Amino acid sequence: MTQPKSKIVRIAPKSDGKTTLSAAQKQFNSLTKKIDRQKKRLIEWKETIPLYYQKVEQEYEPAVEILYNQKLEWVRLLDQFYGKSLFKKTDKLKMKQLICEVCEQMIPELNNDEPKSLFNKYSDDDYDTIHQETEAAVGELMKSLAEGMFNVDLGDDIDISSPEKFHAHLQEKLQEQAEAQSKEQPAEPVKQRKKTKRQLEKEARQKEEEALASKSVQEVYRKLVATLHPDREPDAQERARKTELMQRVNTAYGKKDLLQLLELQLEIEQIDPAHLSRMADSRLKHFNKILKEQLSELDQEIHQIEGAFKLQMDLPFYALLSPRQLMAMLVQDIKKLQADITVIRKEIETFQDPAALKAWLKSYKMPKKSVPDDLDDFFFDGMMPFDFK
Repeated sequence: MTQPKSKIVRIAPKSDGKTTLSAAQKQFNSLTKKIDRQKKRLIEWKETIPLYYQKVEQEYEPAVEILYNQKLEWVRLLDQFYGKSLFKKTDKLKMKQLICEVCEQMIPELNNDEPKSLFNKYSDDDYDTIHQETEAAVGELMKSLAEGMFNVDLGDDIDISSPEKFHAHLQEKLQEQAEAQSKEQPAEPVKQRKKTKRQLEKEARQKEEEALASKSVQEVYRKLVATLHPDREPDAQERARKTELMQRVNTAYGKKDLLQLLELQLEIEQIDPAHLSRMADSRLKHFNKILKEQLSELDQEIHQIEGAFKLQMDLPFYALLSPRQLMAMLVQDIKKLQADITVIRKEIETFQDPAALKAWLKSYKMPKKSVPDDLDDFFFDGMMPFDFK
């Protein structure tokens, strides 16, 4: 059954043009508008996420695999020509450096032993040895920084094979440290200051407001149930309609979604916009409290979704990101991969002629390494006849 479009919950000023909305009414309208906007944004995210991962799986990842296989073809070509007398000492030095750099990038990405074999063939050092030494050095640096920052001894048994394992070990040691300090220095009983009369009155008001706000939601819910309970409906078709509506009512009530409950009241004409405009500010105040909490929960859920993608895409936390932007960035990445594939295929075809490869090698300048290989993700820029990134 198609769910009908929700009616807008809004308090309109009286048509006489003389009566303006109260502060509580204006706040109610503002909150319902913001909630409606954030609900749509959350729905858009939830609809986009499966489409995003589907496109990654069906288009992006296959394109990445094709590109890396083309890189492997390029390395094979260099390996094939390396022993030819046409290529002199300087040419071979460049070919050797190119083979090692391309293979070093491919080894973690391809489920194939060939890049590692080619790397070891042309490198002065074994790949696994270099990788282990680099990993150990990075691990020691991370350990030293963490110990200095958190004033904790991480020990020698730390597993730095992944950031997740390192973080878990750090959390475990911090917990052990906190427990040890707690045993060494028993917490002295905190003397409770006697609360002032004003503080006690404020707490009492807050509890009363929370109870009244919760009661307001319950009242709306009970009114809907009284009208829509399907067991009291003799007509089969009408009973089916009420069953569907009751499911929506129960879902909204379970989430404390006051706005949805009010929308349902409008939908079944249990109330009308005039009813809202006649509502006392004292009751609207309780409604507004619930709506503020609902808006905060929506904001937090959206923030978590967007934050996860920003982290995944190396975007700063303050960057603006929408579902539409996310999909546009993915489309752009796929186009770039396809363009890179086209370029590398053309270059491989051109360099089937050893003379063409030799001519290119003559103009190619070997880069000066200034950062470790595992930290440099962009050493191909401006160095290759095609973009390997």
